Amino acid sequence: MRNWSPRNSLKQGSLGYVAGAALTTVAFIGLYLFFVRSHAGQEADQLAYDGAEFGRRSITSFTGRMLDSVPDIAVAFGVVLTAVIALVRRNWRTLVVALVAAAAATASAQLLKYGILARPDLAVEGYAGNSFPSGHTTVAAASALVVFLVSSPRMRPMVAGWGTAFAVLAGVATLANQWHRPSDVIAALLWVAFWGCLAGAVLAWPRVGVVPQTDAAAPSSRWPAFTGLRQSTIRVVRWLSIGCGAISVVAFIVTLVLDSSLFERVGTLGTIVAYLGGVAAIVTAGLLLALSGTRLFARLP
Repeated sequence: MRNWSPRNSLKQGSLGYVAGAALTTVAFIGLYLFFVRSHAGQEADQLAYDGAEFGRRSITSFTGRMLDSVPDIAVAFGVVLTAVIALVRRNWRTLVVALVAAAAATASAQLLKYGILARPDLAVEGYAGNSFPSGHTTVAAASALVVFLVSSPRMRPMVAGWGTAFAVLAGVATLANQWHRPSDVIAALLWVAFWGCLAGAVLAWPRVGVVPQTDAAAPSSRWPAFTGLRQSTIRVVRWLSIGCGAISVVAFIVTLVLDSSLFERVGTLGTIVAYLGGVAAIVTAGLLLALSGTRLFARLP
């Protein structure tokens, strides 16, 4: 039996969450530097925003109602589900950490958008104000994060799926209704994931006087909750993320080519391609974060 110590616990438990937080931070910064601080990134993002006019004509009423109701729906469902799960599991420490992480993600996202991050004027036509990251998407994802953290390991994969679907739908709606650009939505998902990783690091740290499970007493499966998913489901999600990712990459390349000096103007078709690529990128980001989060949090009680 391996001797336990807080240092070993950090190495075996919290370190994975710290690494996840670092990766999401790097991705968030990279997204900001390219799509907000560079001319090519602003052009691609703005073209996707302009292309949303294509879908806005037919679904504006739906997306408008959804966007108006996202904060209320997210808070209502989050509070009810969290309360029920917390009463059943009685894991109050996890509940407190989850609520703090969600509140910090929501508040800090607003601070970043309005007080810290700036959008330089690079002579790109369109809305010049900074909208990075999306506040509506942050609220939706943060609500899903709370339910995800307080859920049992066996329930987390299902919660991750439905929570991701809700957050992605809210994010796509902000784009379709021309409230946000694609990078704003993806940044919000990454920002909530960052705070989720910090919450995981705190929860993985052992409490005073409580000795965690040893390797001998641990479940035989290395990733019990993750491998508890149907392999067919995992395969479908992976292929869906690969497909959406490929579409977003191809659309991004086409957008850059159409926006280059080779063509006089992008045209309606180019903006539609950029818009569809932005939607695919949002879906890809949500799926990858859901898969990674399910696996990373598999051993968290």
